[in-house]
Amino acid sequence: MTEAAASFNSFYAEPMTEPHEASAALAFLSTDQLIEQLNDGRLTSRQLVDTLLDRIEAIDVMGTEVALNSIAATSLDARAIAQVRDDERAGGISHGALHGIPVLIKDNIEALGLPGTAGSTALLGRPTRDAPLVTRLREAGAIVLASTNLSQWANMRSLRSTSGYSATAGLVGNPWALDRSPGGSSSGSGAAVAAGLAPLAVGTETDGSIVCPASVNGIVGLKPTVGAVPATHVVPISASQDSPGPMGRTVSDVARLYAVLSNTSAPDQPPTPTFAVATNWRTGHPEADRFFDNTVSELRSAGLHIIDRELAVPSSPEYEDELVVLLAELQDDLSAYLKNRPGVGVASLAEVIAYEDEHRDVEQIYFGHEFFTQAVDIGGRAGGAYNQARKRNLEWAVATCLTPGLEGVDVVIAPAYGPSWKSDLAVGGHPGPASVATMAPAIAGWPIMSVPIGLVLDLPVGLAVIGRPETEWTMLEAGRLVEATVNQLHPLPRPLWGAPRRG
Repeated sequence: MTEAAASFNSFYAEPMTEPHEASAALAFLSTDQLIEQLNDGRLTSRQLVDTLLDRIEAIDVMGTEVALNSIAATSLDARAIAQVRDDERAGGISHGALHGIPVLIKDNIEALGLPGTAGSTALLGRPTRDAPLVTRLREAGAIVLASTNLSQWANMRSLRSTSGYSATAGLVGNPWALDRSPGGSSSGSGAAVAAGLAPLAVGTETDGSIVCPASVNGIVGLKPTVGAVPATHVVPISASQDSPGPMGRTVSDVARLYAVLSNTSAPDQPPTPTFAVATNWRTGHPEADRFFDNTVSELRSAGLHIIDRELAVPSSPEYEDELVVLLAELQDDLSAYLKNRPGVGVASLAEVIAYEDEHRDVEQIYFGHEFFTQAVDIGGRAGGAYNQARKRNLEWAVATCLTPGLEGVDVVIAPAYGPSWKSDLAVGGHPGPASVATMAPAIAGWPIMSVPIGLVLDLPVGLAVIGRPETEWTMLEAGRLVEATVNQLHPLPRPLWGAPRRG
């Protein structure tokens, strides 16, 4: 860090103390550590759930000193399920890899007993089902602790929408500095895991919505290959790009959760990955880009094989084509989902628009829904613009960018995001310091993950890892190698709970 940057930090950021010391000892243990303590009797699932619910009540709920606001709703049966898991363990019964471990799910994922509103009052009161991914969690012994707040409708609503804001739950903070963005759209999932409210969470990504909150909250997040984790009963944007995925504080934790969500297992002896660094993919934040370059040098010194490579950079036509594709699929996929969701309520995107216009005093306080109206105008996949836009987009993402980028190597690495930006409901809160790393994998449906590499201006930054389809276990091994080097040289501390910054 430069002297000027250090001076800036000292003047503008005054870190708080840990806001809930009573729960901190358990709150930041890894899943592996928790399972060890559960198995040897030092801890019960009931104690763990009680502690985390106390922590949520103390620092997440609006009106508390911190008011992180990352949790949309807590499961009413979490304590009862925790007791069941303890009884099972006492009787020698174990469901699987997550037995007795609390997990959070994003509020656009349906689960019995949780609202599943995608942040919109239009879905309040609609019955929910267990999405297949939730069934997999329960069958693995997990305790669905709560659902997390998100950028409403997964941030596909307005160019001016503020990441982390929803009409049902308000604005999520960032535990590193409460006035900074938690990223979108899996905002609450990223902030809650970073804040020690649960060891694991499930987010969803269409383009950047796991990688972004993972990077700016200082946690690990994996967006798997589209289809690797079932998206049934998840409020959709785009069948070609939507992918639920795991989020946690360590690569090992994310790997454990990914195994359950994808119903796969790690190879017994994963090969050592080879790397290419995308030298021309930058965040535009000078300090963050220098920090990333220094990290690459550290990884090379630690023995990782990393070659330099320039990858294709998207221009206006690629962005325009992706938007056309997303809006066309949104019209079809969200309308189909709403029509088949149990209960009475909005049954199409057009009805959502009408509802939000009728309830604009709640739904459109800070920004509108111009993407919704554009989606209806495009006319879905049957509209004339969709097929050619999708064809051009895939040609650019796969043939022009990713295939040559990955030639002869297992993964491509790049900076993910720079340090978080200020949340601003008045003018919108989309990110400034972001590389283009998420775009080609999003369009292609290929996997990408973010691994924290340190702090820039006292805020976390992440390193993106991109791989070919269905190579998540190779990517996770690459992430583990990055994490091991970073932890040796400059391990990430717990969140600093910075006071609001003026810079």
